[in-house]
Amino acid sequence: MAVQTSVPPGGAAAGVATGARGVLAGRIWSEVRRFPVIPMFILVFLLVIPAIFADVLSPHHSTIGDLDRALEPPGWVPDRQRSQTVVQRVRDKNPNEVSINNARRNLNSGVATLIDANGNGEVDLGETVVRLEEGGSWEYPFGTDKQGRDVLSRMMHGARISLAVSCLAILLGGILGTGLGMVAAYRGGLLDAILMRIVDIKLAFPSILLALTLVVAIGSGFSTVIIVIALLLWARYARVIRGEALAIRERDFIDRARVAGASNLRIMMRHIFPNVFNTVIVLATLEVGHVIILEATLSFLGAGIPRPNPAWGLMAADGREVITSSYWIFMFPCLAIVLTVLSMNLLGDWLRDRLDPKLRNV
Repeated sequence: MAVQTSVPPGGAAAGVATGARGVLAGRIWSEVRRFPVIPMFILVFLLVIPAIFADVLSPHHSTIGDLDRALEPPGWVPDRQRSQTVVQRVRDKNPNEVSINNARRNLNSGVATLIDANGNGEVDLGETVVRLEEGGSWEYPFGTDKQGRDVLSRMMHGARISLAVSCLAILLGGILGTGLGMVAAYRGGLLDAILMRIVDIKLAFPSILLALTLVVAIGSGFSTVIIVIALLLWARYARVIRGEALAIRERDFIDRARVAGASNLRIMMRHIFPNVFNTVIVLATLEVGHVIILEATLSFLGAGIPRPNPAWGLMAADGREVITSSYWIFMFPCLAIVLTVLSMNLLGDWLRDRLDPKLRNV
């Protein structure tokens, strides 16, 4: 009995091509699934695009505000009713201490509004009325600060400052640390011992304390922040790159390069540096979050980016005084810092897994 078999249209070659396309599509989907899509999305739309196109995308000026629109809530906050405690004068009678304490407590918590008081500041809790408190306007989607400046516009220009400080500081610190690490590993001996002891001393000091000391000695400013952070980063690169270069220095191709007459500089740049470049990239990616936190901390403490520049740390410092009543001034820059640092750390972990041959083959 003859058995009939079906042949795909186009013959066996078409079937093989269809199978190859299926395998290729499966490999592409496997790579895309492991790609850190969410961290990349956050970095692109929270840091990169606002930093590059801040002048075009920002709806208002970042440093000039309108005092008539100060402390306006975000656009999605609706109008609401709020209790208002009327504070009256205390004249002929002795003030009631309990009423005074209640009134001051309500004033401090934002529930009460001071309408009137005597010259000594002694107040008495009067009647409670209800007033309508206007909500936000979509003209200022993220609200305004105490000077009436748009929080969203300042967030965009703050992203530019964070990105610029991160790139320049990591570039300077990476070049210095990588160069010293390779020199220490290749030369060895007394030079290696001296450089590593300097690294140990640097890593023994807290970064913030050392940064504050350097800023006080040099003076605050944009360029000062970059120089200070670069001086804090180089030791990390030197320690890690030295360890990588020590292993590479003993490889056979380094000995063959010496026999061929290659100079020490050529060996380090043509043979050692390409083999540690992946490590440098991973370190740079992981250090972005560290640099953003350092810059924000220095600005928050008043030793970083000077006012009225819209740095995220400065915005958080301006918002801490009114955090109970105007939370958006403090919340949005802090949220941007958290999301950016978390995304960069996740991206750095992914790059380490992809670029490290040992982890890639697991």
